[in-house]
Amino acid sequence: MRIRMTLPRACSALRALVARGRQKGNAFGMATAEYAVCLVAATGFAGLLLAILRSPEVRTVLTNLIKKALSG
Repeated sequence: MRIRMTLPRACSALRALVARGRQKGNAFGMATAEYAVCLVAATGFAGLLLAILRSPEVRTVLTNLIKKALSG
């Protein structure tokens, strides 16, 4: 729930930063903004992946798969 509330605000701030960089013609600011967008996207994806992998169903499936692979 927390990610949903902060991600739109972060994206909005980054869009404003990119727009400001375009108005000034600052290529260095654009590169920084692009890295920031990638960082926010990667963090959101990592949070989603963590939430999925912590679920009991997925943990059981993965555990059984590893046990089957190691037992031969």
